Amino acid sequence: MAMNVTEQDWRDLAVEARDSAADGRVWFGVVTTGIYCRPSCPARTARRENRRWFTSPDAAEAAGYRACLKCRPREIGVDPVARACRLIEQAETMPSLEDMAAAAGLSPFHFHRRFKAETGVTPRAWAAAARAARLQAGLTAGSSVTQAIHGAGYESAGRAYAEAGERLGMAPRRVRAKGLGERIRAAVAMTSLGCLLVAATDVGVVRIAFGSEAELMDGLRRDFARAEIVTGDAAFGATVSAVVTLVEEPARAGNLPLDIRGTAFQQRVWAALRRIPAGVTATYAEIAEVIGAPKAVRAVAGACAANDLLLAIPCHRVVPAAGGTGGYRGGADRKAALLAREKRLY
Repeated sequence: MAMNVTEQDWRDLAVEARDSAADGRVWFGVVTTGIYCRPSCPARTARRENRRWFTSPDAAEAAGYRACLKCRPREIGVDPVARACRLIEQAETMPSLEDMAAAAGLSPFHFHRRFKAETGVTPRAWAAAARAARLQAGLTAGSSVTQAIHGAGYESAGRAYAEAGERLGMAPRRVRAKGLGERIRAAVAMTSLGCLLVAATDVGVVRIAFGSEAELMDGLRRDFARAEIVTGDAAFGATVSAVVTLVEEPARAGNLPLDIRGTAFQQRVWAALRRIPAGVTATYAEIAEVIGAPKAVRAVAGACAANDLLLAIPCHRVVPAAGGTGGYRGGADRKAALLAREKRLY
């Protein structure tokens, strides 16, 4: 800092230049709005006479100022991409690339590149996924399709339907319907690893899960509350047998017809999992690399946890890089048993 620039001048110049280097050193409140910000805030710059200075967010809030929703002044040190993800998820409309980049202290070009490197998708694709998640939550909660579409932030029903097939794995009405009009055959079989539920639509097997018989059937009835759930016939018995065989001979999953329901990202992950041979494991980071999203390790783990087709989509073959077996929807003990069995066989 030049000798002839006072502390007050430096603060004001930092705000007017939106200098991210000053973030965490000083905060300013705006008298006319009652909001306080970090120096790099992308919002319109307040007049100098309307600024009040603070040494911490706590001091600003003690003086009666509220945190700015654009620059989130309490989040100094939070990864700018993580902050942008939250901003996108909480915003009613998609924030501009310029505003997000300014909040991160980066140029739009570098922010866009960093965001994609860390998440595996563009900011716009992240926003579309967040919007679809809000739509699914609204539909699942019982809102009408129209209410859920507008509540999720879609500009029109046409846009919602255009995106929903890719993002939700099915049309909005089908999500809300909870299986309305579908006939699902289900059976619980005993295997060497405990009870196994097999459920199938006319398209293919829609659920394979381990657990107690009561829990498995209750979960199926809850998730497909409006479907007709029936016990399987002789033809379905062959499907159940084929699934049970996967417990003992996991390499035979290739020909099983599946009704796969998930987001576009989840389906990319699941497709990669189906290419892992029996007897081989991969880390979450390696799967992220395979699908072209090397920074999306947590999202890959989330897709594994959301897998409704255990054994057929072998998420048990994905393990932490640090060692151990990691989590598994069917239980850690079953995962360890499956991996030991596959190692011995293959």
